[in-house]
Order: sequence, then C-alpha cells, then structure tokens
Amino acid sequence: MAGSLKTTSGKRKLNLTSKKFAIVMAEWNEEITEALYEGAYDTLIKLGAKKSNIIRVSVPGSYELPLAAQRMAKKKEIAAVICLGCVIQGETPHFDYICNAVANGIMRVNLDTGKPVAFGVLTTLDKKQALERAGGKYGNKGEEAAVTVVEMLA
Repeated sequence: MAGSLKTTSGKRKLNLTSKKFAIVMAEWNEEITEALYEGAYDTLIKLGAKKSNIIRVSVPGSYELPLAAQRMAKKKEIAAVICLGCVIQGETPHFDYICNAVANGIMRVNLDTGKPVAFGVLTTLDKKQALERAGGKYGNKGEEAAVTVVEMLA
C-alpha cells in the first residue's frame, strides 16, 4: 500500500500521507547538518509522507534545537519533530555542556508534549566522525531519526 510503513516488528502499518512533520536543523556545521536533513527528508518521502507536509525550520546551532522543537511540537497539526545538529568536540568543556543541554532539552520536549521528537544530533570527536555518520560509512543518522519518529507514531 502506497504511503504506508510496516514497522520493524512487522505487526503495524502507518499511513503517513496526512501526517505533518517538522525537521528542525542547526545551521552550525552546515555541511554535515544539510546531509542529515537530506537523509531525514528523503526517508520521510520514501515512507509515504507528502512533500507539502514536511516543514523545515533552521536554527543557528544545536543549543537552539529544543526551543524550536518545542514550538513546532506544540502545534496541533505537527505529528512529530526531527531534531538535527552536529556538535564537534573542541579543546574546552563547552562540548559537554552543549551536548548535555541539547539532549536534555529534546527529551523534555518529548515528555512535555507527548509527541515523538527524534534526537538526530551528532556528538563527535572530530569532523571525520561526523561525516561518517552523515552519509558516510556509518550511514546517515538523519535517516535513522526519520524512521524513529515514524516508529514512535505507530
């Protein structure tokens, strides 16, 4: 059936043609986050979502993802939100603070709204690791985030 996804358990199907999705993407490390976005967007389309039902929201960096995700998840018409970002470790503890804040913020949006909100944020030691997870040898974590929200909707 077109527009339906059989879940990994194989027991349920979900028609996505009427579901609206928000993809919230950090612009920081744009080469990587754009690849994650393409992976998430293409996956939603392959699973049956309509192009017109996918809303792209850009924010400056990963730290801003939870607020934008919350704003989108509070909209009645939005079924699920996919958060995409990339934080690459530097020489200071800034990496730890940002990663922790983003993860906790996105989790809070899930719990507060009751809607699926995927954590598609790469937290890597270097750019090479990020590229490997944004369409490289470890796949595309944007694709995985899209499948995750669809699974949670089912």
